[in-house]
Amino acid sequence: MRNSIRAAITGVAAYVPEYILSNAELEKMVDTTDEWIVSRTGIKERHILKGEGKGTSVMATKAVEELLAKTHTNPLDIDLIICATTTPDMQFPATANIVADKVGAKNAWGYDLNAACSGFLYALTTASKIIESGSANKVVVIGGDKMSSIIDYSDRSTCVIFGDGAGAVLLEPTQEDIGIIDTIMRSDGSGRIHLHQKAGGSAMPATHDTVTHKLHYVYQEGQAVFKFAVTNMADVAEQIVTRNQLTPETIAWLVPHQANKRIIDATARRIGIDDSKVMINIERYGNTTNGTIPICLWEWEKKLHKGDNIILAAFGGGFTWGAVYLKWAYNS
Repeated sequence: MRNSIRAAITGVAAYVPEYILSNAELEKMVDTTDEWIVSRTGIKERHILKGEGKGTSVMATKAVEELLAKTHTNPLDIDLIICATTTPDMQFPATANIVADKVGAKNAWGYDLNAACSGFLYALTTASKIIESGSANKVVVIGGDKMSSIIDYSDRSTCVIFGDGAGAVLLEPTQEDIGIIDTIMRSDGSGRIHLHQKAGGSAMPATHDTVTHKLHYVYQEGQAVFKFAVTNMADVAEQIVTRNQLTPETIAWLVPHQANKRIIDATARRIGIDDSKVMINIERYGNTTNGTIPICLWEWEKKLHKGDNIILAAFGGGFTWGAVYLKWAYNS
């Protein structure tokens, strides 16, 4: 018999830095053009976090502060914070713990989760199970990255893609027919050869040579990643739609990871939904990695209605991918 408790998103907030890096500015930095970037990725601009010593926690904290304010939540009532990030402030402590301190969530425990661009969905799935178990009543899930910290702005294949940003959701238990209903998470570690950061981990700690040879930046084999992403993100979205007997008519929104406009289009086609039901803001933010899905939910929040069937789908380095089916829990 199914547990009667579900985890429902009861609030969403986000933050993107003020500074905007446009395609026109990138044209002056690397050998590229606005037409080339837009035709291949759909991106026109991205936000970049500027300032000495500012890490992912700066953006995550602003998102969580807005989240707590708009949901009228006392930070002392937060039980758990999970921060999905590929660019933590430090190797340790966890960025989740830094955010907890900054927002005054003194009773919360927390940790970081790294599954590249799929991390937010992995964290959402994990948090939902903790709530279903009865172990927590208020969980904040953050998805955020300062991708500019690991991007080589002389590499035109990667610097045009990524931006900085963070989003956060509040999860609470419900016994209504709303909330997170089904999730499918997948991974394939053999894909690591196509998308990774070579140095900075325990296998290749930082040295003068690793810095000189630019091994602390994102390394990506674009074509291989694109092929895997188009297939797997679309497949997993179709799987979750099929096993929950959803139809294009009964799906209110597809919220895809904002990696590439062509990947988004392929996923929408696979589940048969019209472009008008697809959340797309990649042209203004680029790929904020863990931030893309919560930032979409934040921007579209006023268009969401209680009971709406929503599909979230993502693909990331590792490789990781997944999909979540939820019923929206409130009217704005």
